[in-house]
Amino acid sequence: MPNLLAMSFEGELAPSLDLRCLAPGNKPPDGWGVGYYPGSEPAAAVLKEPRPPPGGSIRSELVKAWEHLESSLLLLHIRTASWGAITDANTQPFCRSYAGRDWLFGHSGTLRQAVQLPVDPAFEPVGSSDSESVFCALLSWIQASGWKRLGDVDLERLRAWLEEMNGLGPLTVVFTDGHDLCIYADREQSTKAWMWRVAPPYERLVIGDDDVEVDLTKRGAKSRKGVIFSTQPIESRTAEVKANWTPIVPGGLVMVRQGAIRAEVLPPGVKREPGKDTSTAAELAARGTLRRPPVAPVRVMDVRHRTVYRYERPVERSAHVLRLTPVHDRLQSLRSHELRMSPGVLQSEYEDVFGNHVRKALIETPYTELVIEANSRVELRDTDPLGHRAPHIRTTFPVLWMPSQQVMLQPYLQPPPLPDSELEELLEYAMSFARRNDFDLLDTLLDLNFSIYKEYQYIQGVTHLNTSAFEVYSARRGVCQDFTNLFLCLARLLGLPARYTCGYIYTGPKHANTQQAEASHAWAQVYLPERGWRGFDPTNGVLTQTNHVRVATGRTHRDATPTSGTIYVGGSIERLEVTVVCEPVE
Repeated sequence: MPNLLAMSFEGELAPSLDLRCLAPGNKPPDGWGVGYYPGSEPAAAVLKEPRPPPGGSIRSELVKAWEHLESSLLLLHIRTASWGAITDANTQPFCRSYAGRDWLFGHSGTLRQAVQLPVDPAFEPVGSSDSESVFCALLSWIQASGWKRLGDVDLERLRAWLEEMNGLGPLTVVFTDGHDLCIYADREQSTKAWMWRVAPPYERLVIGDDDVEVDLTKRGAKSRKGVIFSTQPIESRTAEVKANWTPIVPGGLVMVRQGAIRAEVLPPGVKREPGKDTSTAAELAARGTLRRPPVAPVRVMDVRHRTVYRYERPVERSAHVLRLTPVHDRLQSLRSHELRMSPGVLQSEYEDVFGNHVRKALIETPYTELVIEANSRVELRDTDPLGHRAPHIRTTFPVLWMPSQQVMLQPYLQPPPLPDSELEELLEYAMSFARRNDFDLLDTLLDLNFSIYKEYQYIQGVTHLNTSAFEVYSARRGVCQDFTNLFLCLARLLGLPARYTCGYIYTGPKHANTQQAEASHAWAQVYLPERGWRGFDPTNGVLTQTNHVRVATGRTHRDATPTSGTIYVGGSIERLEVTVVCEPVE
């Protein structure tokens, strides 16, 4: 039976807690309590029960069946008392108000020394528990340091302070301000701490043992990413989800926000094993790593795009629209471009409403094979993906646009036409990125871009042209077009103009993703205040620089498709071959 169980998920869940240890015939523990934040409000709700009756507990039935137990954060403590009166005042989790928020605290272990900890009068303990004394001392130390929330705390100093308290006895603690969740693992491992990173997709998620069972999906909760902490590994009761518990480093501190690890602070002298750094996008964003991509060199790229259509019976008449000419602007110069097509093709050129160079081809001569080949040489100068504005200048949500900007950007602000229920879930998903990045615009986009790359599988053939952003979000797999569509949808739901971009990517001579070099590539561009259109490639988790060659942009892939056409007379089974070679010029 776990002494402490805590969880943080992106968005809200309504778990069902079945405290089987309180069932008739079982010996009940000395007390239990659960704390959570209804509706993600700063006010916490706590339900406790010291000395549960041996014949069953009405309160435990409440947390099992109560539909309003809904939160992205939850902390459960099951007590086996070592000393002190078994009363509500000594039953965990403890709750205190500070800086406009309720803080929750749970402790596994018993301090060996009864010492007087320095406590501000505002946080005087109510009971006689050693755990509450540590909690009050912690809040007093945070207040004296001038911090008002866990996100502001110097985590190195916090870990050192907890290690000092650890010198008084076993100390594995979980505490939260309703936004961030922290866990410190006892350095002597008298009480161990375990962590499980839960990754969707899944339809059901139930964990439990003989004493406790937690059903995270019983009330129709959505498939969410999350982190679960426990003082004892608990098996998964659902075949589709395997429990993958990893121990937290003794003396280490982990911080989680909205189901993503923000930071992991190790004791002095302890280093991660080589190849074991599994930093999430949120953790990298918190360190500032994603904000500082290396400046890329100016590069000249040769691109050869060859498309061949073959038919069993002759096509007598067809029309085609081609977007194969790379963009020419201040960040990308078109040095040369040549388009060759099979004989007998009538061509006309124009610029479409999105500024793309378009060729329209009409073929009235029968053919069974049509070859379209474009050869381009492009100079790429987008060496600074963040633009000329200093990256430390902070822009936050909501982003306000001038009326003239709203008119021009309106086509790129509309999310795809999906049912309201699906858009609401996608909005909640998008907001989880904004919340865990303190509503910083750039950090939110970087986190979103890198998370899709890390958490979604690149698998060809599992989607089609009409696969929706919600279907990609639910399945967590697809190809570059799918990841771009999802990124565009989430960015627009956050009020950011975003457009679909089609082009080519240089993946390197020995890059594992060679399939991306054999076809056109897709990514997103977001219009950022005072930076303009900036490229985000969620398929590779990077900002676009001098490896990406832009060809066409639009609201969706239909506005930027490289080749499309209509057969009016003739034709039968079509066989399509596409070859793209993108390589730098020495």
